[in-house]
This record gives sequence, structure tokens and C-alpha cells, in this order.
Amino acid sequence: MSKPIVLVSAVALIDVDGRVLLAQRPEGKSLAGLWEFPGGKVEEGETPEEALIRELQEELGINTWSSCLAPLTFASHSYEKFHLLMPLFACRRWEGTPMSNEGQALKWVKASELKDYPMPPADIPLIPILRDWL
Repeated sequence: MSKPIVLVSAVALIDVDGRVLLAQRPEGKSLAGLWEFPGGKVEEGETPEEALIRELQEELGINTWSSCLAPLTFASHSYEKFHLLMPLFACRRWEGTPMSNEGQALKWVKASELKDYPMPPADIPLIPILRDWL
């Protein structure tokens, strides 16, 4: 039996010190307590870049542009009820200071320390790629 494919767009926000922003999934959500790259589901009629720009405004209160989102890699992972396809973009330019608008904890993490944070299974294979790239 085939599973629905869910398209989720994620971003590695990289600050001037080369650290990456992680968000902790809040209580009540699936995979609560795990750390992930900010982003969210791509809605009908949206491009992955448009979804990220919208999600970053909603979740973190920051603005960025498609021209500042560089495709880096992607995750393809089967969960029990769906298959996740998740492009990961790198972003070094945005307006505003990331704030937790949805109650999630935020943390700036050095690329070499990303492995120390428990993450959803789909995010884990992205860590070495990001670490090597940074």
C-alpha cells in the first residue's frame, strides 16, 4: 500500500558565527521535544521557497526572500502513515531577530554540535551534509 507524500520545506538559518538555528517541537505535536530545522508543510499552490518565507514569518517573525534561499540537500524518509520529502535550504540573510512565536524553544548551534540534539529521523541524515558544508 502506498503512502501519501508530504512535502515539507526546511531551512538552515546560519548566523554570522556559522551557527544554525534549531527549533524544539512543542508538547502536543508529534515528535514533541525533538529538535528540527525551522520550516513547515508546503501548501497547495505554493513553491517550497514560498512556504519557507511564510513559515519563517509565522513561526519566527523574520522575513527573507527566495533569492536568499539556497537549495542545499533534501531528506526522503518513510514514517508510518506518510512519506516525507523535505528540501533543506541554507539562508544567511533575513530581516528581524528570530523569536519563538509558537512556543517552541530556539537554540543557535555550532554545526559540529548538531549531532548532540535529538532530532526526527528525517533530519538526522542532513547533519553530516550541513556540517561538511559549513
